Amino acid sequence: MPDDAGPACALQGTPLAAALPGINACVHCGFCLQACPTYLALEDENESPRGRIFLMRSLLEGTVTPNDESVRTHIDRCLGCRACETACPSGVPYGQLLEATRATLREAELPPAAARIILWVFSHPALMRIAMFASRLLAATPIPTIMSKISGRAGFGMAMLASAGSPLERDAYFCEGDGKRGTSSVLLGCVMEGLFTETNRATERVLTKNGYQILDAPGQGCCGALHAHAGDLETARKLARVNIAAFERSPADFISVNAAGCGAMMREYEHLLKDDADWRDRAAAVASRVRDVSELLSAAGPIPGGRMPLRVTYDAPCHLVHAQRITLPPLAVLAAIPGLELIPLRDSENCCGSAGIYNLIEPETSDAVLAPKLENIAETGASFVATGNPGCLMQIGAGLLRSGSRARAIHPVDLLDASYAMQQQ
Repeated sequence: MPDDAGPACALQGTPLAAALPGINACVHCGFCLQACPTYLALEDENESPRGRIFLMRSLLEGTVTPNDESVRTHIDRCLGCRACETACPSGVPYGQLLEATRATLREAELPPAAARIILWVFSHPALMRIAMFASRLLAATPIPTIMSKISGRAGFGMAMLASAGSPLERDAYFCEGDGKRGTSSVLLGCVMEGLFTETNRATERVLTKNGYQILDAPGQGCCGALHAHAGDLETARKLARVNIAAFERSPADFISVNAAGCGAMMREYEHLLKDDADWRDRAAAVASRVRDVSELLSAAGPIPGGRMPLRVTYDAPCHLVHAQRITLPPLAVLAAIPGLELIPLRDSENCCGSAGIYNLIEPETSDAVLAPKLENIAETGASFVATGNPGCLMQIGAGLLRSGSRARAIHPVDLLDASYAMQQQ
């Protein structure tokens, strides 16, 4: 490379080297600092998007190496919430840069054993179903609630399990629709179908009631988000191809997703497979059909339900508000419930600290990010915290349970479904 082109790349042929245009887009203005939860919690420039992008550039220039423990620490501590993308005036694709960096670091050293085991289980459908079944059985007992009082990560893990599923009981009801809004398949997901099964069924019911005909998409599986965020891009691509093929077989107009992280991943399948000529266009076609469930419901109205005099606050999942830039549709879902009092949540767009498996791998930083979220929720006096992502539901739910709060986390779709159930009484 000529001298006037800058220093030679020390990591040629790596995912990070391919991401150099995104790195060059950063002008180091600092707008990202106050949007970054780890910077706010740890007050360290290296724990900010700007600081991490500097480390990425340093890796490419060879002034630090992939084996540098401090580099790995700062990159690992990133939540990947992508709030910096919302704040960035230069359009830096930080989420893509982070995945490329982690993929490059992974080539030098594998992630911790706990992360590898979790990702391995989620990449094998049979093992994942067994794990989810066992977790669901345990969650149905009092054990997780009792053990949630144990200090440390074990207690928090039990609290997360105790928070799985919908905390709002409702009577079963039959839902019949005319399909005038079109057809939709539903991404069943891993944790959603495994631990939030009733939320998936509620998703199907409320879409049907609002004029969508639900079509099955057999053969679908994990979306690959956990693997992509951890830098295991090859496994993420394999899982994406499985889903692309499955949803290609479904003639549905839309693919409805009720997990913000999964929706963001599926919408970026084209980028994930950009170097695969056989799958790139197919990925783009499937991605174009993906909609968050709140988008489809908002487009349909949604139809008002029965009266539910509840105090509810809304927490915006990072991958819904920052990655997908969806803000108003979830509020429209909640507004369709007569009697529901929606109380604004301070800093509702800030991360809760879940970030996939982050809360299991970086528990101390995760707790530091969650703490202000719990304080803000307490300010509202709400009985329910509505949020549309399983990780957020379990992270916030666990924090509420361990803090002694009587508030509970719930998916907005579960609230609307319960409201419709009341109309059947």
